[in-house]
Amino acid sequence: MTLVTACVVVLDCAEPEKLAEFYKELLGADEVHSTANRVEVRSAAGTLLAFRRDVNATPPSWPRPENSLQVHLELEADDLDAAERRIVSLGGRPTDTSGPHEERAYADPAGHSFVLRRRPPTAPKQG
Repeated sequence: MTLVTACVVVLDCAEPEKLAEFYKELLGADEVHSTANRVEVRSAAGTLLAFRRDVNATPPSWPRPENSLQVHLELEADDLDAAERRIVSLGGRPTDTSGPHEERAYADPAGHSFVLRRRPPTAPKQG
């Protein structure tokens, strides 16, 4: 029997409703629970994210070298250029603009870091 399981990633922010909307639109997620201080969403892939109100939240300063990354999300897409356009249209911003890569770094509207990677090809079925 497993004693503890991971069930949700929680991001602190000043406006959880606004940040939840960003991730709902980006991930095609549905809101599954909401209180005055927390909003939870579940992506189509089953990932559960929560956004907790912290009126004193300050975004990490990464990628500046004097501060650590703390935590970040890793997202995948087949078309990185199309995904980047969608991220920017929803209020996200690139944090690494040094050219096309298989991984691209962004900040969500509240300043949390996340990485967008090219989705690996699926292995052919053997049979």
